[in-house]
Amino acid sequence: MLERFNLQGRSIVVTGGGRGLGRGMALALAAAGANVMVAARTEEQLLGVVGEIREAGGSASHFVYDATSEDDANALVEACVSEYGRIDVMFANAGGGSGVTADFWEYPADSFEAVLDTNLKSAFYACRAASKQMIEQGDGGVVVPTSSGTALRGNRQFAYPTAKGGVISLAKSMATTLGPHGIRSNCIVPGFVSQRPPADEREAAEREQRGHFIPVDRLGEWWELGPLAVFLASDASSYITGQHFIIDGGGLAGGLGPAGFRPVYEG
Repeated sequence: MLERFNLQGRSIVVTGGGRGLGRGMALALAAAGANVMVAARTEEQLLGVVGEIREAGGSASHFVYDATSEDDANALVEACVSEYGRIDVMFANAGGGSGVTADFWEYPADSFEAVLDTNLKSAFYACRAASKQMIEQGDGGVVVPTSSGTALRGNRQFAYPTAKGGVISLAKSMATTLGPHGIRSNCIVPGFVSQRPPADEREAAEREQRGHFIPVDRLGEWWELGPLAVFLASDASSYITGQHFIIDGGGLAGGLGPAGFRPVYEG
């Protein structure tokens, strides 16, 4: 059974792989035997992840990459093929919110477009480039975009939950379209997960307090995305496609995610 989780010889790209959840996935995939190419804007962070993997005896390389660029997505896949001879799995994990909150009718159009570019279009570009190469290789593959629990709740940032909801739909559409080519598509939906260790005791205490509102009584940790990533990349999930996997400690099941404001409008 454990052999089905073995990724030895697989070539895997992780976008947004320089920190947080992407870093956790990259480390786990490499530990399972994969050749991992991490991609992000900040080269210093990428070199840190590559160094960690290599120190542990794994195989890794990096690519400085703008997730919002269609050309960069194509170049990223070409770089993976140049480095490892092929691409087997694409984790389209790059993304981020704008932090903009406003009444819906006043939400700035440029912020909305920027968040769609960073979160939804970036996943489309990365998965499209990877799947084209996988089809040319002729022996299947896996694409895994990252969404967010906000996609299933909504909030006043509007653009972010909209984009992440689109990522879930994208994964399902890719499953139906790419399935005949032997390519599986699933989506990771993280929520209530810490992106890094706490900076100080105060932050640690705040996280502990927040964790009490989640069924498992704690926040998730960045590294806990790793085992799920290995499962979805491996033959252990060979009959699973078109699904979204929520990893949030039961937060959504527990009914979390209130609006956070009183929706009273003066007209």
